[in-house]
Amino acid sequence: MPEYTNEHFNNRELSWLDFNERVLEEAMDERNPLMERLKFLAIFSSNLDEFYMVRVGGLKDEVLAGFNRPEDKTGLTPKQQIKSISVRAQELVETQYATYKKITKQLSNQHVRFLRTKHLNKTQQDFVKEYFRTHVFPVLTPIAVDAYRPFPMLLSKSLNIAVEIASNGERKKRLALVQVPSVLPRYLELPTDDEEHTDLILLEDLIIQYIDSLFKGFVVESTMPFRITRNADMPFHEEGSRDVLKQIEKELKKRRYGVAIRLEVQQRSLRKELLFMLQDVLDLHDRDIFIVDGPIDLTFLFGIYNQIGMEYDDMINETLIPFIPEGLESGKDLFQSIAKQDYLLHHPYHSFDPIVRFIVQAAKDPNVLAIKQTLYRVSGDSPIIKALTDAAESGKQVTVLVELKARFDEEKNIQWAKQLEKAGAHVIYGYKELKTHSKITLVVRILEGGVLQRFIHLGTGNYNDSTAKLYTDIGLLTTNEQLAEDATNFFNWLSGYGERPSWHQFETSPDDMKDFFLNKIDEEIKLHEKYGNGRIVAKMNSITDRAIITKLYDASSAGVKIDLIVRGICCLRPGIKGVSENIKVISIIDRYLEHSRIFYFYQNGKEDLYCSSADWMTRNMKKRIEILFPILNASHKTYIKDMMALQLVDNVKARRQRSDGRYVYVKRETNEEEIQSQIIIHQYTGGRWNNIPSVFEREPSNWAEREVLRLRAENEKMTDD
Repeated sequence: MPEYTNEHFNNRELSWLDFNERVLEEAMDERNPLMERLKFLAIFSSNLDEFYMVRVGGLKDEVLAGFNRPEDKTGLTPKQQIKSISVRAQELVETQYATYKKITKQLSNQHVRFLRTKHLNKTQQDFVKEYFRTHVFPVLTPIAVDAYRPFPMLLSKSLNIAVEIASNGERKKRLALVQVPSVLPRYLELPTDDEEHTDLILLEDLIIQYIDSLFKGFVVESTMPFRITRNADMPFHEEGSRDVLKQIEKELKKRRYGVAIRLEVQQRSLRKELLFMLQDVLDLHDRDIFIVDGPIDLTFLFGIYNQIGMEYDDMINETLIPFIPEGLESGKDLFQSIAKQDYLLHHPYHSFDPIVRFIVQAAKDPNVLAIKQTLYRVSGDSPIIKALTDAAESGKQVTVLVELKARFDEEKNIQWAKQLEKAGAHVIYGYKELKTHSKITLVVRILEGGVLQRFIHLGTGNYNDSTAKLYTDIGLLTTNEQLAEDATNFFNWLSGYGERPSWHQFETSPDDMKDFFLNKIDEEIKLHEKYGNGRIVAKMNSITDRAIITKLYDASSAGVKIDLIVRGICCLRPGIKGVSENIKVISIIDRYLEHSRIFYFYQNGKEDLYCSSADWMTRNMKKRIEILFPILNASHKTYIKDMMALQLVDNVKARRQRSDGRYVYVKRETNEEEIQSQIIIHQYTGGRWNNIPSVFEREPSNWAEREVLRLRAENEKMTDD
């Protein structure tokens, strides 16, 4: 096997920025409706916030600690990574705001306008003046900054206005700060002459218009909106704590006031003296400053999309209604249905409602003795939490592992944990050095004669009924005895002191999942050397683990054909001669967030297929408790293979990674039909299968086309019947 060097890998952080660029491309893509493009601008901003708070914050911690060791793949030191990140991020933000300008201009042509105060008509001026007087002014608090009142510790991600004031006759300027209240909507809808027009004004522009009312006796010389992002990387995410709950509650208070790592300033209001002052106070490098050509913090566009966008059907995507498999409909006895057959659910093409009702029915069923569940992220008003609370209060044995270290959901999870404990549930906080990232539920039910029956749900995504409408995930409902035995042993392992049990069907991390994957790849290499038909297809969010990447390189060098569907970070580089020329990598960014983790090994026709809560990332293999479970049902295998096949031939939303690490849209041949995999998967899942593109009616050249050709033939036969 060849020796692998730094040139054979992508840097994790820069690969993440490439992913966020693909998100930005969706905002730039004029095939998308205008409001959908606005939403992608908001997603880009939200993603970049978290990236700076966590990843850049962590790198800066390493620099401050004098840690200068190169990372294990590309050999870049923390300082070098920070410099490269800054250059790339500045380029992307510049593109983002150019896109924002273009979209808002197009929206204006469609009668949706973002106005400045100088553009308001008399009616609108009167309206905002009254709104400021009654709703805004009472909430504002001007903060003086001088020798007696030092620069305050402003909240991370809060929007503020720096104000230069002077008293009449004085040349000396004074500084004050005004925080834009987060308790008020970021934008205000203005009265218009007719219902077809929508006019909006941003809260900070409204405040600036009347800001002199906060400084009686002074003249406002200038105003400059700005925003600080602070380090939110918490030590417990890596090191744990003897008392996890108390440690997290303590660290959450620090997060809002961590070290500043980024400063955003509005270009049109830029005052160099104020900028230099902020830079000095916050101890920021020039590369940490983003001067943006538009409103700061475009995450407010989520609100525009959700409230204004829904009023314009032609500016948003048509809603794809999720399907409910026969037997899991509302009103059906889910236990009776699941006892008869296993169910594979593919959210959001399949509704998440049966999973919620599975927990709710278990809570109400007098024959249910115990419910055991892991919770990583749940919705804000979770029906699952309510059901578990009801079950505990009714005397059922309820055991819930609430992962307190789920980043940015720590506070919410603490509240859920306390609520469940108060109801009488047995709440586990997990292991101090590990995050429990597994997605599993076990329901124990007693039948006539005292026989116990166990129902299991295993998934690749969270028990979050809100994000389940947006994230693609696989879920399995089953009574399979071996899976049930593994589920029972899994919860006993989490709650007790015993060593990790031997599994019948599961593989878990941090103990053995990585070795399992390495061995499966080795097996595929050996079978390929014997039969010449080696094939690996894997779908995940990210791949960073060096050992797995180099093993895939070994397989490629041996001739095994490998297709990877990786939404986000990909430290593997495909198409390098003699190293990865048999590996292809695509990333799909579309209306749903690709979140499922699926792993296929051809095994000379045996076709082993697995789903997991884990990506091929070092953190998933070493620092998290994860579950990998097999897909055993033949029809379920066929469904998942069909879905992956469709994604591998997507020529609308798929980008392929080149051998230099950069991504380009998959090229569509002349006269080739558009294949937007998420749309076709929705049609397929709902039983409307005759729309599979005819482009596959030619000699299949790869695994994906063979699978879709088979699918098309089956569908046509079903239609003829």
